[in-house]
Amino acid sequence: MSRLYQVSFNKQHGGYNRRYRHTSKELGCEMVFTVYFPPVANASKVPVVFYLSGLTCNDENFITKAGAQKYASELGVALIAPDTSPRGLGIDGESQSWDFGVGAGFYVNATEEKWKNWRMYDYISKELPSLLQEDTEFQDKLDMTRVSIMGHSMGGHGALVIALRNSSAFKSISAFSPICNPSRVPWGIKAFTGYLGEDQESWKQYDASELLRSLQGASLPLLVDVGSADSFLVGSVNQLRPEALEEAAKAIAYPLELRIQEGYDHSYYFISTFIEDHLRFHAKHLFAAA
Repeated sequence: MSRLYQVSFNKQHGGYNRRYRHTSKELGCEMVFTVYFPPVANASKVPVVFYLSGLTCNDENFITKAGAQKYASELGVALIAPDTSPRGLGIDGESQSWDFGVGAGFYVNATEEKWKNWRMYDYISKELPSLLQEDTEFQDKLDMTRVSIMGHSMGGHGALVIALRNSSAFKSISAFSPICNPSRVPWGIKAFTGYLGEDQESWKQYDASELLRSLQGASLPLLVDVGSADSFLVGSVNQLRPEALEEAAKAIAYPLELRIQEGYDHSYYFISTFIEDHLRFHAKHLFAAA
C-alpha cells in the first residue's frame, strides 16, 4: 500500500476537510484527494459519499464550492472528493485540450497505449476504496461497508457507470447534469476514441444508458438533477442526453428519479442549491443499511 501524506486541513462545521497525497499504482503518479470528516467521526465510524468531479476540475472544486459540509456534518456522513485524472506524467498532448487528457479522465481504463496510465475507473472503484479501508488514518473513522456515490457532468457519468457496474459496493447513486449517453455525444466520442480506440462496442461498458439496457446487477436508488437552462443540454449540442437514461430506465423499471430544475445551469450555483437534497437522499439509504 502506498504511503499517505496529509498536505492540508481546515475545520468546517465542526468537522475537518483533510487533503491527502499518495502514489497511485494504477495511475503511476502521485494523486491527491480530500476527505471531509464530520464531527461524529471522532467517536465512531461514519458512512461515506464519494463525489466525482467534472471536466477541468480537481478534488478542490466540490470541497470549496458546493457547500456540502454543512449537511454532511449534520447528517454524520463523510465526503470523499478525488481528482479527475493522472497528473504530471508528461505525456505529449496531455494538456492541449480541456476535454481530454489532464483533468478529463472520463473514469475509464484506457486501452490505447499512449494513455495507458489513464485508469480512473479502477482508481475510483478499487484502489482508492482499498486505501480508505486499509490505511490506519481511516480505519476507525470510515465505514466502507456503507458507501454511496455521486458526481457532476463527467463525474456524474463516472458515478453512474461505476455504481451500475459495481452495485454491491454502493447503497445509492446521484448525479448533477451527468453525461448520460457519452457514446452518442461529442465529449464522449472524443474521449472514448482517444482512450479506448475505434471499437464502439468497447465503449458501451462506460455508457450508463447502454449499461441500463443490459443491466444484470441489483437496482440502486438513483437521483438525477439537470438544469433546464444548462447550456450543455439546450445549447447547440446536447452533451448530456438525460432522455436516453430515462428511456433506458423506464424499459427495465429502474428506480430513477429524474428532475429537471427550472432555470438552473451547469454550474456550482446549481449544485449548491440542491446538494442538501442529494446528501439527504444518500443518508436515507446509508443509514437504512446500518
